[in-house]
Amino acid sequence: MYRLGVLVFLGLFLFNQHNCFAQDAGNKDSKVQKQVMVFYKTEGFWHKSIPAGLDLLKELASNHSFKVTTTKDGSDFNRKNLAGFNLVIFLNTTGNVLNETEQDAFEKYIKKGGNFFGIHAAADTEFEWPWFGKLVGGYFAGHPKVQEADIYVNMPKNPTVSHLPKIWTRTDEWYNYKNLNPEMQVLLYLDENSYEGGTNGDEHPIAWMRKTGYGGISIYTGLGHTIQSYSEPDFKEHILQSILYILNEVKK
Repeated sequence: MYRLGVLVFLGLFLFNQHNCFAQDAGNKDSKVQKQVMVFYKTEGFWHKSIPAGLDLLKELASNHSFKVTTTKDGSDFNRKNLAGFNLVIFLNTTGNVLNETEQDAFEKYIKKGGNFFGIHAAADTEFEWPWFGKLVGGYFAGHPKVQEADIYVNMPKNPTVSHLPKIWTRTDEWYNYKNLNPEMQVLLYLDENSYEGGTNGDEHPIAWMRKTGYGGISIYTGLGHTIQSYSEPDFKEHILQSILYILNEVKK
């Protein structure tokens, strides 16, 4: 009877081991789709380019290994919901878009290794929340009229900007910034000699990135005010590569 019990035990053990291996192999071979939240709530200026931005992000997702969920509801910033996302994008948000409970949930998300990507007016958001300003990398401090300007690529080997010419000339609304985070790595500089109304001087950052210190990444681009931006090949590639860089993906 004892020997029979041992044989039954060994049989069950080997059966379970086989099943576990099969499950692990299946999980390893299956490609898990990365989840991206796009937040576009505004309590200040509403950019007419937001719909174009949403369309672009959905288009990029459909052609690459991530899924986009769009929302302008601040209540989506809760612990349970945020845990399901690999990246949160603030697309031309303005003003105080999150209450204290939602702010706390987002801060905890970042401190657990979450990632952030801010586009244009993300820097015109949550001025009364210094932690957010540090995460974005700086706050909006005004802008001149929409006009053409030259952009200098500062980190040509970084995938987010490696496709760009050394001097990139384009038209947009050029933000001036305050409270710039010294920890940021500048991806793109704006040449204030090429347009009127710049106030940040010879080193005017217009796109940057940094590691959050919690295992995640924060990227911000000041580009993306105009509707036309979201159909420009170089700008579209800049947005795509920023997302893929954060998600640690390779362009297919």
